[in-house]
Amino acid sequence: MINFMKKLLVATTNLAKLEEIRDCLSDLAIDCVGLKDIGIIQSVEETGKNFEENAILKARAYREISGLPTLADDGGLEIDALNGEPGVHSHRWIHTNREDEDEELIVHVIEKMKGLPSTRRGAQLRLVLAFVDNNGEVHTSEGIIRGVIAEKPSAYRRKGFPYRSLLYLPELHKFYNHDELDKKENEAYNHRRKALEKLKPIIQELLV
Repeated sequence: MINFMKKLLVATTNLAKLEEIRDCLSDLAIDCVGLKDIGIIQSVEETGKNFEENAILKARAYREISGLPTLADDGGLEIDALNGEPGVHSHRWIHTNREDEDEELIVHVIEKMKGLPSTRRGAQLRLVLAFVDNNGEVHTSEGIIRGVIAEKPSAYRRKGFPYRSLLYLPELHKFYNHDELDKKENEAYNHRRKALEKLKPIIQELLV
């Protein structure tokens, strides 16, 4: 049987992120493919000054490479007491061993926040999505989830999402971690889903 669904390139090699986006867009008749799915091995340097610039840069570059409408994102952790750090440098904050990158970032945050009272541990994960359509037009949206940096990280880990094991949601008494939140909580709090829901009508109109 021939698949006539239109393809949407999700510009990532992070399988957890691709899975999350596929789940959020599962009600649309589109085929979400990752970079590896279509054999793209080129990397795009993130030279933007903020999340939005980086997301747009990646979406435009991978649309040019693939010829497909493309969805890209950039985001990270913003800690109030550190004036918004690591922010745009969230994934390049420290020089790490790539194999242990997630764990090293978690340890680094714990050390940076050592001794700070609960009133100064506020933080947020912020994400900007950029969708470049077949005409090259750019559409963006943002998703934010606020919480506090815990003194000790969650025991749960999801590869590629180190900061979720640190962000504690006081109203739920849980970490912002996929394995700790139930399905309804994940749908209600997921900041990538929040951003996607804003773009979904545009994606649906242009691709479905």
